[in-house]
Amino acid sequence: MTPPAGSPGTPAPAPVPSGTTGGARLRSGELRRIVAEWLSDHAGTEFTPRDIAKKLGRSSGAVGNALQVLTDRGEAERTSLTPLRYRATAATAGAAAPSTPAASPAKASRRPRKAAPTPAAPTPAVPEPEAPHPAPVPPEEAPVSGPVTRPNGQTYHPRQLSGVPDVTALRKLRAAGVSSLLYGPPGTGKTSVVEAAFPDLITVQGDGDTTVADFVGEYTQTPDSRYVFVHGPLVTAMRDGRCLFIDDATLIPPTVLAVVYPAMDGRRQITVKANGGEVVTAEPGFYVVAGHNPGVHGAVLTDALSSRFSAQIQVSTDFDLAKQLNIDRRAVRVARNLATRQRKGEVRWAPQLRELIAFERISAVLGADAAAANLVGIAPEEDRDTVAVAVRDAFGTVIEPLALGPRV
Repeated sequence: MTPPAGSPGTPAPAPVPSGTTGGARLRSGELRRIVAEWLSDHAGTEFTPRDIAKKLGRSSGAVGNALQVLTDRGEAERTSLTPLRYRATAATAGAAAPSTPAASPAKASRRPRKAAPTPAAPTPAVPEPEAPHPAPVPPEEAPVSGPVTRPNGQTYHPRQLSGVPDVTALRKLRAAGVSSLLYGPPGTGKTSVVEAAFPDLITVQGDGDTTVADFVGEYTQTPDSRYVFVHGPLVTAMRDGRCLFIDDATLIPPTVLAVVYPAMDGRRQITVKANGGEVVTAEPGFYVVAGHNPGVHGAVLTDALSSRFSAQIQVSTDFDLAKQLNIDRRAVRVARNLATRQRKGEVRWAPQLRELIAFERISAVLGADAAAANLVGIAPEEDRDTVAVAVRDAFGTVIEPLALGPRV
């Protein structure tokens, strides 16, 4: 029998942290302001999204989205990637300021006014029952108008997707709970856009040897010869409300990939059989995005996998960006030519942005002819003659694959 509230042995209810609304839905941008206020009040201290979420009584996924927007605007800074940590900047205080004095209930709750004593205390509000499923993460996206820094420090240049920058579009899809599958040839930038859109990313690199344990975890022996269960990236992403990126998802055996499906549908739960049937429930903010290379040998997009990803987005090489990066126009011309022929089914391979960037790097140290020769050499054998002709036409000379010559 449960003792009545307030009786000995009954823990008092935890106080709602100041600056929160006890889980109530906020208007657009208000959570971002509250997060900025928290960082500003604790300037100089680093926090993970989960740290702040616990203090504010909000989901770690929503707080993570807010922190990313603040970082993109220069109103917060990311200090580490593993784990993700953030702290205030000189501009954070400005982001924490309410738009109008009357529109800041969180701020008012931090500085309560003294009230005259009353004969009887007001009747406390009855809390609403907890929803059976996590509420969708409120969108906290900010417009992206320029390059975005990826976690590895490299710069990503957003492209248009349905009239908005691709980074913004992916964040909106996450907020709406619409899983995304990005498909296209290797080297077109699928991983780059995902990393730019989701700094809280956890990646599983798929291949034919990927197992269920690579997703959910397995028992590991400790230095003192004990065995403990170490949870995998899927469980971590679910518990922390983070984004899980399954790269080369269509190379993973379908029976293995099926472990993710219950987390993606309305159940939002998985059962870890290897750990005694442990049940893991996804926190708000948990999101799955995958990459698919249709032309890679062994890549199979099953109906079961395709049906889980409502948004399927084709990613091709951005040749305009290649020009902006000052890549040799002759190499870009070769890539465009072969890409057109690839679409017609005349060749299976065409250089993508990754190969064009490599061309420029090789050209910088060995010269353009060596870079062109390497372009021929990396082509699949069945397409090498066709690639050699395209390179000859663009560079005005016969180019052989890059190879060692006579002894020096």
